[in-house]
Formats: sequence, structure tokens, C-alpha cells
Amino acid sequence: TIVSLWGHLSVEETGPQALARLLIVYPWTQRYFASFGNLSSPAAILGNPKVAAHGKVVMGALDKGVKNLSGIKGTYSALSAMHSDKLHVDPDNFKHIADCVIVCAAMKLGSGFTPDVQEALTKFLA
Repeated sequence: TIVSLWGHLSVEETGPQALARLLIVYPWTQRYFASFGNLSSPAAILGNPKVAAHGKVVMGALDKGVKNLSGIKGTYSALSAMHSDKLHVDPDNFKHIADCVIVCAAMKLGSGFTPDVQEALTKFLA
């Protein structure tokens, strides 16, 4: 299940990795993070403390969803409105961050990242 899988991931580790990967692999997403300072290279992104901090925020929000699966829509309603209405984030970018979280989970879990695990994580992040 997603709850047992999630227990193997760390907000502190996976969040910064996933957000950094998003900004490196999908560089057009950097426009949403102009206030983060230097995002000019992969090394700059990986070493940027604002990227790391916001990655923890993103992963922390996902963690709240895992802990409240029955009320997940309510958990994310204000966050969803802010990202769409105030920040005007292209919805496709949520698929990209989900993909980055999945890649980071695969790296963390190694051979434990089975097709069933991938399916559970993909469904949760959809």
C-alpha cells in the first residue's frame, strides 16, 4: 500500500532530490522559482538551499495526503487553488514533479521498487 511504501521515503531526502530533478530535467519550470536565486546549472540547483527547503515543503504536503487518504481532496483543496489561481502553474508540471518523486523513490528502494510499488505510487501522485 501507499502508506507502507511511503514509510520508506524521507521528506528530508526525497523532497530536495525530487524538486532539484524537476528544475534540472524540466528547466522551463524554473520560471516559478525565480526568487530562489541561482538556478543556472545542475550544480547550482543541487546546492541551492531554497530548492532543498521547498522540496521538503512539497514532500511534506504529500506526506499529509498519505496520512489522510480518506480526506485527500480536502487536504489539497487550498493548495490546489493557490497553485492554479494565484501562481498559475501549468497542470502538466504536476505530472513532472510526480515523475521526479517516482524516480527518487526508485533510486531509494532499488530492487524493492517493483511494478506494484510503482503502480501504487503512480496512482497516489496522479
